[in-house]
This record gives sequence, structure tokens and C-alpha cells, in this order.
Amino acid sequence: MDIPRLVIAAPSSGAGKTTVAVAVMAHLRRRGLRVQGWKAGPDFIDPGFHTLACGRPGRNLDGWMLGLPACRELFARQPADIAVIEGVMGLFDGRAGAGGAGSAAELARAFEAPVLLVVDAGAAAGSVAATAWGFATYDPNVRVAGVVVNRIAGQAHAAAVRAGMRQPLWGMLPRDDRIAAPERHLGLVPAVERGRGWVDALADWIEPLLDWDALLAAARSAPPLTPAAPALFAGEAAPATTRIAVARDEALHFYYEDGLDLLRHRGADLRFWSPLRDSPPEADVLYFGGGFPEVFYEPLSANTPALEAVRRFQGPIYAECGGLIYLAQAGTDLQGRRSPLAGVIPGETFMTERLAGFGYREGLPGPGNPLVPEPVRGHEFHHSRAEGMDPARPAWLLGGRPDGFADGRVVASYLHVHLAAAPEMAKGLVAWPAR
Repeated sequence: MDIPRLVIAAPSSGAGKTTVAVAVMAHLRRRGLRVQGWKAGPDFIDPGFHTLACGRPGRNLDGWMLGLPACRELFARQPADIAVIEGVMGLFDGRAGAGGAGSAAELARAFEAPVLLVVDAGAAAGSVAATAWGFATYDPNVRVAGVVVNRIAGQAHAAAVRAGMRQPLWGMLPRDDRIAAPERHLGLVPAVERGRGWVDALADWIEPLLDWDALLAAARSAPPLTPAAPALFAGEAAPATTRIAVARDEALHFYYEDGLDLLRHRGADLRFWSPLRDSPPEADVLYFGGGFPEVFYEPLSANTPALEAVRRFQGPIYAECGGLIYLAQAGTDLQGRRSPLAGVIPGETFMTERLAGFGYREGLPGPGNPLVPEPVRGHEFHHSRAEGMDPARPAWLLGGRPDGFADGRVVASYLHVHLAAAPEMAKGLVAWPAR
């Protein structure tokens, strides 16, 4: 498996690594390279921008949720001229200890990938070199091949940063509010709402600012990898026997691409539709991923044919986070405005000013959850709370805490599950109608 590769990481969140990663991907694609974007950790928004930048679906690698053998298998399924892996939080931030499971450092070690370190100089000068030196020498098995310094204020600032730098300096990026990405409560405004204008602007902006020869040489210096034997995608794909209607539009679009691929491999015929504009197509199972339904309460509530069709549907329904909100009786925003929704499950949801749930979780299936007989690893990240759910019928127990609702036909919760981390659950979704 000889795929040139590079990890783009930073000392912490907010340094600009997503901006740099998307810009690098977009520029390399303009050069005619086949670029595959990857995101370390549990993230749906950044892969959407990777998709626009690369012209192929952005995907995720997560050492804690998936395990490294599965990460290697997924990586090997996407041949490319170069793979760019965007880190998560700081380079060494993981679930357990510095550089532990779920960190970008773990992936850099496992894939023997050189690291481009993005350091924010917005409130520093000479200390930038010390930061870069510390990260480059902290773990001898993580190779920081080059440094890009972000938010340079001018020539004097650039000279002060450059003076003490001991690592190869691949670029100095000026502070430029024109390429800033707008954010809201769960991070960047998603690509599905913004289009590719920002991505094109990033490619224009970064082209003269980086040492592209050094970057490509580093990526091509990564040694060939021995891929793990296929396990998730072993054997021939099963015939498509189960029609799964997948809700996918601006309101609900949080899906892991490899999870969808695994459903197809296990025998799913995926049929995409828009809860904002359509009604669900003929299907055996309805699947509602996460997203930002709270931004679209009014048009979702106004699409009464879709809501009525979902209420009338007699087959199995699976929903995560934003999908749970859609299936509830109603959703109330921060201004107190209540919007009636599908009413498939008991209870209502209420938006919250602060995060109501965040982090990795291990979910033990509740008694009404027929999809998997064993605990699964996933994550939650939401600014809402559910009230009125039946605590005796949870979809999952998260550390003993009941979450969501499950009654054998409907499973809805705040837990996001990467199906490649729970292949038995993917099998259960496809086989569900026959139970």
C-alpha cells in the first residue's frame, strides 16, 4: 500500500488546521493529483469541506472508535496520489494520555506519516519556535517534517517568528479575515450550506504561500504500508435486498461515508431523500442521521407530507442525534419557539446554550434495541436535551445513563455510531425488516 501521505495537525484547536488542510487539499487537486481527505476523530463537518476540496468523499479515521486494524483497512480502500489526514484538537490530544487512542499522533505513528504542524502566531512571536521545537521533539516516533505559521501580522512579526525556528519552515500565512470560516454552536457552518466558494478562495490564497516541493517530498517519503487483511469488507458484496431510505440534505447530513459503504456491502440499497423538500421513497428501513435540524425547524415542520409519511411508516426506523430531534413530538429553539415534528417517539427536545453532551461514549444496547447484542463505541455532541422519553425504554445506556428511545421498531438516540466500529450493527440494520 504505497500512498503518499501527510498529517496536518496543530498544538491545539483553533490554530487554523482545518483552513490549512482544506486549502492544501484544494491546491493539490488543482495540480491534477488525486487527493483523498481524511479527518482524525469523530467529525462530520470537516469531511464535508474535504469532499468539496478533493472531489471525492471525505472520510474518517479514529483509533479509539474503529481500532487501528480497521483504520488501515479503510485507508487501503481509497488509493490516491496523496492522502491528507487532518488532525483533531492538538496533535497529542487523545482519549487516554498524550498521543493516545483517538489522537492525530496515534495515526501519524500507525501510518508512519510525516506531520505538517500549523502553529498560531496570533498572540506570540519568538515563542512560536519554542512551541514547534517542543512538538517536534516530544515523541521520537512522530515526525514533524515541516511547520506552517498562521496569522502573521506583518514583516516584523514574520522576522521575529523566523529568527528562532529550528524546524523546516514551509510557509508563513498572513492574517486574512477574508478567508475566515463562519462558525456556529457545533463548529463551522457545514459545506452543504456554504457551497464551494470558500474552498476555491482558500486554494487561491495558499498557492503562493507554501513550499509545495517540500510538502510533496515529505508526503512521498512515507514508507509503503502493509494493509490489514480485509475484515470489514471481506468477501464479495451481498446482493442489495434491503431498501434503506437515508435522510440527507442541509438539515440532516451527518453520516460516515465508510459506514454507508459498509451498509451497501452488507446488502443495503441506499435511497437518499430530503426531509426539507421530499417525502421518503419506498423503503424497508428509514435512517435519519444527525445534523442541524434546529436551524431548519420551520421548513421541516412545514413539510407536512414528509412528516405524515414518516408517521405512517410501519417498518423499522433508526435515528441519531438530529434524527432523534426530527422524530420527536416537537423541537423548541433558544427563543422558545416550538415546532411540531414527526411525533414518532415520545417526548420533545429543547435547544441549550451550552453543550448538553460531548465526547466518546460506549453504548450498551437497551432492551428494545434489536440492532446489536453488544456494546458499541461512538460519540455524542449536541446542544439540546430531550424531555419526556421513557427511561424504561432507552436506546442505549451510556455509562449507565439512559439515552434516547427504543421499542423494537424504532431506535433513536443522541449517540453517533460509526458503523465500521460496529459491523454487527450494520448487519442488524440490513436484517432488521426480516426480524
